[in-house]
Amino acid sequence: VSLTMEGDKYVLGVHIADVSNYVQEKSAMDREALKRGTSVYLVDRVIPMLPRRLSNGICSLNAGEDRLALSCIMTIDPKGNIVDHEIAETVIHVDQRMSYTGVQKILDGDEETLKKYEVLVPMLVRMKELAALLREKRRARGSIDFDFPETKVILNEKGEPIEIRPYERNTATRIIEDFMLAANETVAEDCFWQELPFVYRTHDNPDPDRMRKLSAFINNFGYSIHLKDDEVHPKELQKLLAKLEETPEEDLISRLTLRSMKQAKYTTECTGHFGLAAKYYCHFTSPIRRYPDLQIHRIIKDVLRGRMNGTREEHYRSILPEVARQSSERERKADEAERETIKLKKVEYMSHHLWEEFDGVISGVTAWGIYVELPNT
Repeated sequence: VSLTMEGDKYVLGVHIADVSNYVQEKSAMDREALKRGTSVYLVDRVIPMLPRRLSNGICSLNAGEDRLALSCIMTIDPKGNIVDHEIAETVIHVDQRMSYTGVQKILDGDEETLKKYEVLVPMLVRMKELAALLREKRRARGSIDFDFPETKVILNEKGEPIEIRPYERNTATRIIEDFMLAANETVAEDCFWQELPFVYRTHDNPDPDRMRKLSAFINNFGYSIHLKDDEVHPKELQKLLAKLEETPEEDLISRLTLRSMKQAKYTTECTGHFGLAAKYYCHFTSPIRRYPDLQIHRIIKDVLRGRMNGTREEHYRSILPEVARQSSERERKADEAERETIKLKKVEYMSHHLWEEFDGVISGVTAWGIYVELPNT
């Protein structure tokens, strides 16, 4: 990411490694990538979508190297509106490869780190400012932010779990998240108005039946959500989550709300993203680990190079439905594998704590018993 100022406007660049330059359509690597659909993140390893020689080599944006990129450069006014943008093939030269922890230390005012990166500090402070603007803009339109702690499992060299704790997001991870969301939306909207064949990331409105059930349940706690003609606006759920903050029932109701929503998926029709309260959304920022992003990069480059003629369009229209279907399916498989391996390690970890007593929250009740969640997730 890069950030400069033009008067009172921010110019934000999100620069993504140009993977499609190295992975040609229909090549053996491309066919295998589509088959995998996504990289899979298990407790102690990654099963990558593309060979490591690519992801850790020519496509990783190492400091001090020139790299081919696809950039989305956005001009943002002081109110957080994206007033202009350009999508371009670029060569970028990375000044500094930073880690989330390093950036967090700078934002927290850690003196040693501030000295070490002093030339970057003003830009990082402005980035924090801009990210807050963008987030506020999204919040105002109703975007829902589920802030669950993810599980961090620490293994020893034998692969046995020695610690399990919540893995929290911090300001640094949020800045990147906010910038990636902005780029993903900008690219999706741009391609939508060009009427290009495209892969969108869509999230349908929740099922009215499930919303009614949720509404009845939260009434017991004195909360309510407003349903209009059986439809709920994302803002309603966002307001609910805000009211729940710091209450004992926060986790339970947040999780139930999340379960009452549909799953996001990849589609060739732009039907909007409920959870983000966005009309246009796609995945553009991770072509190394997600196939739809790689597919989108190819489409954009065909347009930029003036190759998007009738034949190319026809070609994309014929292959994209299958790409969207396959990518959605593989994503679900990957999520499932990720969840199952974490569960496996949790069971292994707790097997060393039999007959001990813990405080927990009942997080679910079923015909066969109850689920209890401990503070360590």
